[in-house]
Amino acid sequence: MKKLFFVSIAIASLVFVACNNSDNNKQAENHDMDSMKKDSAGQTSSVEDKDIKTVAVAYTNVDPKIAASIKEIVDHYLHIKNALVSDNSEEAARGSEAMSSALAKIDKSAFTPEQKKIYEENEADLKEHAEHISKSKIDHQREHFSMMSEDVYALTKAFGGGKTLYHDHCPMYDDNKGALWLSETVEIKNPYYGSKMPKCGKVEEKIQ
Repeated sequence: MKKLFFVSIAIASLVFVACNNSDNNKQAENHDMDSMKKDSAGQTSSVEDKDIKTVAVAYTNVDPKIAASIKEIVDHYLHIKNALVSDNSEEAARGSEAMSSALAKIDKSAFTPEQKKIYEENEADLKEHAEHISKSKIDHQREHFSMMSEDVYALTKAFGGGKTLYHDHCPMYDDNKGALWLSETVEIKNPYYGSKMPKCGKVEEKIQ
């Protein structure tokens, strides 16, 4: 009888432990599901335009011819950006050819000396990146686009772009070194990963 009693106690203990483990596992699963829901909500929530840091353009006294030329450069840059968002290498190349033409015809005599210095600090790089993008496959296009974006960012902070622009940042590109790009919309559309990860990134600034 004693042996039977101890066996019964042992079985009851095992059942109790198993039930507790099952409850704990369910609680952990529920917690994980809640976390996933919160994460998912965080990724899909849109940024309010009013909450974005605004950067004022440095020069408001730009010659109208210069303003029109910079706007044309920015428009071609956005053409390239949107092509890369769509994984369209051929269209990115066409946008780069158009940018090269716009850069070739800009009248630098209309700049003030200070403005001209800023433009010329970025001009050669822009021409080089546009040439590479016009002749390369998409991965190499994206490499040069990341560098082109730095130049266009500098120009738009100085002269504007004829419209409100958003400075976005992708933290994962280039082995997690990250890269910026400019967009005409507040919605994230990543040109570095295209259809693979279109929503990767965040809005850093609004330039107007």
